[in-house]
Amino acid sequence: MNSPRTRIKPWNDPRIRSWVFQVLVVGFVLWLVASLFSNTLHNMETRGIRTGFGFLDQTAGFGILFSLIPYEETNSYGRTFFVGLLNTVLVSGLGIITATLVGFVAGIARLSHNWLIARLAEVYVEIFRNVPLLLQVFFWYFAVLQALPAPRQSFRFFHDMVFLSKRGLYVPAPVAEPGLGWVIGLALAGLAVSIAVARWARKRREATGQEFPVWRVALGLVVGLPLVVFLLLGSPMSWSIPALRGFNFQGGGVLLPELVALWFALTIYTGTFIAEIVRSGIQAVSHGQTEAAAALGLRRNQITRLVILPQALRVIIPPLTSQYLNLTKNSSLATAIGYPDLVAVFMGTTLNQTGQAVEVVAMTMAVYLTISLTISFLMNTYNRRVALKER
Repeated sequence: MNSPRTRIKPWNDPRIRSWVFQVLVVGFVLWLVASLFSNTLHNMETRGIRTGFGFLDQTAGFGILFSLIPYEETNSYGRTFFVGLLNTVLVSGLGIITATLVGFVAGIARLSHNWLIARLAEVYVEIFRNVPLLLQVFFWYFAVLQALPAPRQSFRFFHDMVFLSKRGLYVPAPVAEPGLGWVIGLALAGLAVSIAVARWARKRREATGQEFPVWRVALGLVVGLPLVVFLLLGSPMSWSIPALRGFNFQGGGVLLPELVALWFALTIYTGTFIAEIVRSGIQAVSHGQTEAAAALGLRRNQITRLVILPQALRVIIPPLTSQYLNLTKNSSLATAIGYPDLVAVFMGTTLNQTGQAVEVVAMTMAVYLTISLTISFLMNTYNRRVALKER
């Protein structure tokens, strides 16, 4: 006869116990947060400190050096929040792109068989990795960019259309005309098609081993076809040329020295850590993979691109994510040189004028948390795609 099945008491079931403990912990955390929030509001009301987000509709009354969206002193504090947010996203995005390029090049160069290239890459890493980032920001801003001449004595290039001075780099800026939207839309559509073609080409290469000229097709779809349509529409775009008016330039577009200094410092500093991550990732790939690829007749650049890097990425991506997060948070050093990022504009000027410390700090923290979680989500998604699949 079969023995009767013993019933497990709910408390002895590990799944039930885990759920109970998790519910209790979450409940305690929520109670703690609610208590802190309630006590904070009570203490602020007792001291006569205003609360709420109504201040975002009030007139700011101060100017901002650089803005990606239209901004005037008569705009609200809510507008200043978005100006600082976009400036933070701009310098962080530019820094992530260029630091990745510099880091990958330096990391591969450190493993070069050319002695000079390997030593130069090593010197770059050892110097800039061990100098504090804030000092590098000061170096690029005060020692390099502020040493440039005044606007009237600025360096001039391309028949007086490009000017370089301590006020920044002034270049011709495009002005959209009717019909340009079709060209931009066609370029975006070409980019989407190019991504689909790249995925198809990868699957085709894995199945047959045959290469497909993805870059040529992408160049034709993203650049060539929109350029033809642009010419057929009669070039629906004009240019605003900068010109010296008084003590500064007017017209055109400008790359501010504050932005350049912060961008360069973030790129060069973070690039050293990415270089070491890339170097360790490449060295984690078995040398037998390289020998097998060479035995098959692959060239050195093909071995690096098709054999080594795809396997090294599984080691590179997790620490690379941390460097992207560090770069984004380090962008707050913009306050030291006056670049109007979120911390300088919102936590600096707006907080001083309104006194809404809790709201301003909470909004700033929420922005950095959201940006960091977004970067982590995108990198983790890509990491799952390149990870080895269990059979």
